[in-house]
Amino acid sequence: MRNTPPNTLRRSILALVLAAGGAVPLHASAAGPELLNVSYDVARELYKEINPAFIASYKQQSGQTVEVKQSHGGSSKQARAVADGLAASVVTMNQANDIDMLADRGLVAKDWAKKFPNNAAPYYSTMVFLVRKGNPKQVRDWQDLARPGVAVIIPNPKTAGNGRYTYLGAWGSVIKKGGNEAAARDLVSKIFKNVPILDGGGRAATTTFTQRQIGDVLVTFENEVSMVRKEFGNDFEVVYPTSSILAESPVAVVDKVVDRQKLRQPATAYLNFLYSPVGQEIGAKHFMRVRSEAVMKKYAANYKPISLFTVDEVFGGWRAAQKRHFDDGGEFDKIYTAK
Repeated sequence: MRNTPPNTLRRSILALVLAAGGAVPLHASAAGPELLNVSYDVARELYKEINPAFIASYKQQSGQTVEVKQSHGGSSKQARAVADGLAASVVTMNQANDIDMLADRGLVAKDWAKKFPNNAAPYYSTMVFLVRKGNPKQVRDWQDLARPGVAVIIPNPKTAGNGRYTYLGAWGSVIKKGGNEAAARDLVSKIFKNVPILDGGGRAATTTFTQRQIGDVLVTFENEVSMVRKEFGNDFEVVYPTSSILAESPVAVVDKVVDRQKLRQPATAYLNFLYSPVGQEIGAKHFMRVRSEAVMKKYAANYKPISLFTVDEVFGGWRAAQKRHFDDGGEFDKIYTAK
């Protein structure tokens, strides 16, 4: 058919399709845009509800049907996967440090934190303690995690955001009480001596504690507690320490990917949707602390008042914290290898 006229060729193909019992739509249309949200370990349920709500909203506003896929794992592990080529349209992480790394690689804008409100973090949480019913080890505050005989489940700070927040939460609790760096290091060292298994991500740590029945206390995000209660009922209790760390969930468009795939408009709309009344309401239903005062007031019963400190306030920002504590050869490596 090398020299067959185009119209004749099309009629021949159509005849073959119809002869085979196929159907050809009168107005064939290309599939709508497909986004990939690469996110952290314990945000699965949140985005499972966010995605269909966004799809309906975007369809109403743009007339386009968009598909959203999601990928979850330890926050830092996920960020490295994106850096290594995973074609994320957006990243929704649990620490700014992971997005900074992508910005350093040229995948995300250097000023990504200014692209959306509240330092590009529509939600935040904090670290709390999940203990077994009756709190048999009487865990009340960070120092109790360091007591002999208390087995503590914490994911690896090298790969998991909640592992980092737990480490920094314990360290910062000493500083906020007027303690010095040596006392903070001593507390964190004793806590990690009590960690029997260093899981790679937050959900794996939850599984270790709840299903494998290992450990006396799980340190986890406040919003993760709601999933545990829903799935396992009254077998566990939540303990709030006297102070804890503010754990923001920052978001960013992956510029290199969306520009190549021509997805900037839906990708940006997706992240803006997280700040919308519907997006904030869904976040609050999943026990995230949200930016909308009205929504926070509506769901006030979900949140116990707690004194929160920030990474900037105690550690000079994520870059400084990463370099000192979590880079190879940093404080965590020294503490854990001495275990």
